[in-house]
Amino acid sequence: MRIIMVLAFLFCVSGIGAWLYLDHWLNTPRQLDAAVTVDLPLGLGTMDIGQALQAAGVIDQPWLFFAAVKLGREQRALRAGEYQFKPGQTPAEVIEAMRTGAVLLHPVTVPEGRTVKEAYAILAGYDFLSGDLPPLPPEGTLLPETYLVARGTTRAQLVKRMASDMQRLLDSVWNSRPAGYPLAAPLQLLTLASIIERETAKADEYPLVAAVFLNRLQRGMRLQTDPTVIYGLADGMGSIGRPLTRADLASDTPFNTYKIDGLPPGPIANPGKKALMAAVRPAAVDYVYFVADGSGGHVFASTLQEHNRNVANWRKIESAKDALQQGGQVPAAPTDAQPPPAGPPPTDAQPPPAGPPPAEMQQSQPSE
Repeated sequence: MRIIMVLAFLFCVSGIGAWLYLDHWLNTPRQLDAAVTVDLPLGLGTMDIGQALQAAGVIDQPWLFFAAVKLGREQRALRAGEYQFKPGQTPAEVIEAMRTGAVLLHPVTVPEGRTVKEAYAILAGYDFLSGDLPPLPPEGTLLPETYLVARGTTRAQLVKRMASDMQRLLDSVWNSRPAGYPLAAPLQLLTLASIIERETAKADEYPLVAAVFLNRLQRGMRLQTDPTVIYGLADGMGSIGRPLTRADLASDTPFNTYKIDGLPPGPIANPGKKALMAAVRPAAVDYVYFVADGSGGHVFASTLQEHNRNVANWRKIESAKDALQQGGQVPAAPTDAQPPPAGPPPTDAQPPPAGPPPAEMQQSQPSE
């Protein structure tokens, strides 16, 4: 009887010692010099995972890892995936990360103002995404954003998420529109926001550009905006790879706002949140014209006379840039004291048919 008691005591002591040793191991950080990424595919057993972690330097005792996982069977099983383990993490933290599926997330960035075809080209270039792209969705229906996704996420899953996020945002913005808002449907809001997105790269100008186009719509003026012409000619790719010509501005496409009244039939790109908000909350101004200012922004005008002067100043700025590039003399700086030219607005962007002067003029002027 005494021998049995002694053996039982020794067994208990050894068991306690083993547990204390395992607990010490679980809570002692592994000395990693830098973060380590380990890809653990489906189908690996617990010991296989432990050996893979040992090979990567994340743990040093795969048998202890195996024992710790098996003793914690009441908890969630380890999940496959790509993990990044950082210096200072303990084996207990490693196991917990794998039980919760805290896999490494990769950024996927689709910038604002890209068409759906351009967005698809971007998604096709990320090698950590899997699967084929689904059929193209309607233009403007993918929210441009930086998405964090796990390796192996399918492109179809991400496209579905982008479309869902855009619909959710569009509904929210549309429901926030003020009383008396002039557009009649969310699609028109999305279309206007896409034009704003393509017209300027400066977010602080979005409300001003929105005001110009809404003012023109309410006054019965054509929008006459170059990005809509480009979209109609570029087969959804956002660029034609050359300056616009007079023939381009006279082209018969449903998106040519030099020839059609009102908004085009749909978006010309995927707008972001700021452009959507600007479209529903335009600046309280009476501007109906704008032109590039030569520094990446625009100057706005309420009257044709102001617009003529702004266009003349812009042309002088462009002439000065050309002279500097060619090593010639720089023309005298323009001043507001110079009289504006008489007659119609001095812009090569004006199409052959008569009509209201264009709202804007791109830096790449139409050429013959």
